[in-house]
Amino acid sequence: MDKLQVKIKKLRKNAILPEYQTEHSAGMDLHACLDAPMTIPSMGRAMVPTGIAIELPIGFEAQVRARSGLSIKHGITMANGIGTVDSDYRGELGVLVVNLSDEPFTIESGMRIAQMVIARFEHIDWDEVENLSDTKRGTGGYGSTGH
Repeated sequence: MDKLQVKIKKLRKNAILPEYQTEHSAGMDLHACLDAPMTIPSMGRAMVPTGIAIELPIGFEAQVRARSGLSIKHGITMANGIGTVDSDYRGELGVLVVNLSDEPFTIESGMRIAQMVIARFEHIDWDEVENLSDTKRGTGGYGSTGH
């Protein structure tokens, strides 16, 4: 399998490059790059710096997602659901987190704080029409297919 080449720049000496944890992982772990531990209070939000910047090829995005282990064990998730890094952004990647637990949570430098998936996307042109094709589902949505 050919691998996509993506340029990456360490903005700080102690930054850790994103890495896959297993051979078939879709996401690479992003690491916190901090000068001192960062404590997020219960229901608090923060932007956690990673110390890296990337240059994605045109037609690709980086999706920054919560780590399931942090979410289930500590209530740490993404403040914006999934973050998108566009191919023309050259600044430091920051992870927008929220602490949904009842306890403060401390992030240490080097901690795996989120995961990043690189995905291809398409730009579209809208074709405004009077009618859409019929399907069996039709306009049924928002729970119409079952539980």
